[in-house]
Amino acid sequence: MVKKRGIQKFRTALLFITMLAVLAGCSTGTAGNESESASATGDSKVKKIIVGTGTQFPNVCFIDENGKLTGYDVELIREIDKRLPEYEFEFSTMDFKNLLLSLETKKIDLIAHQMEVNEERQAKFLFNDEAYNIFPNKIVVSQKNEEVKSIDDLKGKKLIVGATSNAAVLAEKWNAANGSPIDIVYSGAGEDTITQIKTGRVDATISTQFAIDYQNKAVDAQLKTVGDPLSNSKVYFILNKDEEELKAKVDEALKSIKEDGTLAKLSTEWLGADYTVEE
Repeated sequence: MVKKRGIQKFRTALLFITMLAVLAGCSTGTAGNESESASATGDSKVKKIIVGTGTQFPNVCFIDENGKLTGYDVELIREIDKRLPEYEFEFSTMDFKNLLLSLETKKIDLIAHQMEVNEERQAKFLFNDEAYNIFPNKIVVSQKNEEVKSIDDLKGKKLIVGATSNAAVLAEKWNAANGSPIDIVYSGAGEDTITQIKTGRVDATISTQFAIDYQNKAVDAQLKTVGDPLSNSKVYFILNKDEEELKAKVDEALKSIKEDGTLAKLSTEWLGADYTVEE
């Protein structure tokens, strides 16, 4: 029994080690070909929508102890599926780095993975209009770090971010506007960002308060956010440019989910607070 508990604890820790390398939207997921239908209608007129998501973003899109794909983004898609009988939503899980390419090559029809808007994504893809998550991105350091109190204090220090993440875009833009004083380190799949910060191999990352609260509780990450928000980010679904009809339907469903309080309930359940409204 002790051995089983030890294995389970180890597996739980592994689930969370890549959390802070993602943002916003964005986390590194486990590669896989798992897919799951969010509804099971036999109507041939129903259009199937393949939703790309990940499996290692705790409380957002992850595999629970029973082997079920769940989390805030996943359960929101399931709720949208219930309200759009003309569509059948099916999940396809993959690494975060593969999501945009899979959308571009039309292997999937929609991305649900805490995706934020940036110029590069906006040039290629279509975002829906109704944000389903709003949160501030902040600098994250060890709780023992009293030297770094804002991004300005990272000059000459190492900041780790997930490759292709919006956190990377934020860091790169700040660096470009300030003479590139920060050493930006790009994390790879499976890298333990928490350990790198704890051991001092890197000094900071970029994340959100809800993510840090969860990390501290789940794996004793011993992290804290500092300074003013780098951005007040809104999270959307991403679709291909030719999916205007699907976008309109998703927004219609999202509006009703917001209005009846379901979205706030999902956010509180999975993220610990109502992050669906701007403060």
